[in-house]
Amino acid sequence: MSVLDLARAEIRALQPYSSARMEASGGQLLLNANESAWAPTGDNGTGCNRYPQPQPPALVDVLARLYGMRREQLLVGRGSDEAIDLLVRAFCRAGRDAILIQPPTFGMYAVSARIQDAGVFEVPLRRDFTLDVDAVLASVTDAVKLVFVCTPNNPAGSVVPRADIERLARALDRRALLVVDEAYVEFADEGSVADLLDTFDNLAVLRTLSKAWALAGARIGCLLAHPEVIGLLRRIMPPYPLPLPCVDAALLALSGWGQANARAHIDVVRGERARMRAALARLPGVRGVLPSQANFLTVRFDDADAAYRCLSEAGIVVRDVRRYPGLGDALRITLGTPADNAQVLAVLASSEGVANGAAFLKSPAMDGRGFAGGSA
Repeated sequence: MSVLDLARAEIRALQPYSSARMEASGGQLLLNANESAWAPTGDNGTGCNRYPQPQPPALVDVLARLYGMRREQLLVGRGSDEAIDLLVRAFCRAGRDAILIQPPTFGMYAVSARIQDAGVFEVPLRRDFTLDVDAVLASVTDAVKLVFVCTPNNPAGSVVPRADIERLARALDRRALLVVDEAYVEFADEGSVADLLDTFDNLAVLRTLSKAWALAGARIGCLLAHPEVIGLLRRIMPPYPLPLPCVDAALLALSGWGQANARAHIDVVRGERARMRAALARLPGVRGVLPSQANFLTVRFDDADAAYRCLSEAGIVVRDVRRYPGLGDALRITLGTPADNAQVLAVLASSEGVANGAAFLKSPAMDGRGFAGGSA
């Protein structure tokens, strides 16, 4: 049995659209795609008058090296959101199949399923926001085609141990595709499970350039999976998913200098995460701060509504996550620059009549780019 046997039969049989750039990409005189022969005003040689390649080889090669994958194991799209949508459409028949999630978790899994008219099975995380593997496996029926696991979790910040991922993948073999969302893994102590792809053909891993690589506005994400899964999704992917300026931005961010810059920022975020968690926990009105392996902290308040209103009035926008199971008193605060974080703490301390945020405000001197000591 192939992993593709889990997918919709009509998608397996689909004759994909063949774009003009796929049919001929190496010619010097391109007259097959009904594009304009003239560059737009201010183009500066970017070639925006031409359609981009569906999977730009230079970007695919860089990402394959970054993630330790073979090219055929990688699909690049418009953020990991697009990969989620493609997976649901390829594997879930409307009105018959389902996905399984563990709330609280990223909302797009369920949204994509419901757009497809697929079912959504829920197995909540434990009270400490750890994954109950036994409960997940007990809830997988023949209808479940995709099991999504978010690690580090959004919005709780908790991680799923590698051993649990291996156990799930092994138990779900020939039953469901296990999709591990690693949007925040660069900030975590525990690394990626993408190296398990050669062991489990029913494992897929989502990665994004939106978080650690500072490219949220470029909308570039990846699916890492068995080559047969990648080939299947390419059949239903829109013909030109990646705009040329976004590809160029990604190549710059993933250059040697760009990677060094990003990794320095990751180190700053990890340091701020520890310092901010300790400082927030000392404030009256804060019930607790959840342990986090991501680039955010989820904070429990005695009065989350008052805290949210206080921050909003100071011009600080945080995420209200009180609608999520187990987080009815919580706000999620993304870690910004040290100056941003100090401002958050100062506002909350002031609103509670507390001055003990001073210890946090004495963090090392930072330059305008967020590097400690003013150096890269």
